Amino acid sequence: MSPYVETFVMHVGEMGSRWGLNRTLGQMCGLLYVSQQPLNADEIADALSISRSNVSMGLKELKAWRLVRPATVAGDRREYWTTPKDVWELFQVLTEERHRREVQPTLTMLRETLMIEPITPDDRYAQERLREMHELIELMTNWMDEIQNLPPRTLVRLLKLGRRIQNLLDKRRKSRNSNQSTDL
Repeated sequence: MSPYVETFVMHVGEMGSRWGLNRTLGQMCGLLYVSQQPLNADEIADALSISRSNVSMGLKELKAWRLVRPATVAGDRREYWTTPKDVWELFQVLTEERHRREVQPTLTMLRETLMIEPITPDDRYAQERLREMHELIELMTNWMDEIQNLPPRTLVRLLKLGRRIQNLLDKRRKSRNSNQSTDL
């Protein structure tokens, strides 16, 4: 592995722990992402200096996350692996999996807790805070669902708008307010 590739692979390993994966899984995913050809388990183990059994377990976990998929190499019977090569698809899979593993259980807990009738003033206060949290997470979840369904080209255009979206909304609000003033 070249120092150039190694820098990226090691960094993705460190970031993996922040994304809900362990370091080795992150390194495996990073290596497969930057590899031009699919790799087999032995090649992954050699490149990362980890055991073959660790690679096998890691591939199962990455497959469960939908971050790797099997690939075939003509004339070779071994199992090869690759990641989605489209960075948007990889981002979408990571987002969906984190949502399923982290956000959905939180929403479930909040819904169940909000159904319990509060008894004390402290419970009523806590319930209101939990309701606010539930509403925010639901709003963000709905927004992410809409964003996930956008084609990548549209999403790129939307992201490049950045602050201009706020400026457009501000102009629209000012225009609406001035129209209401003239109607009086």
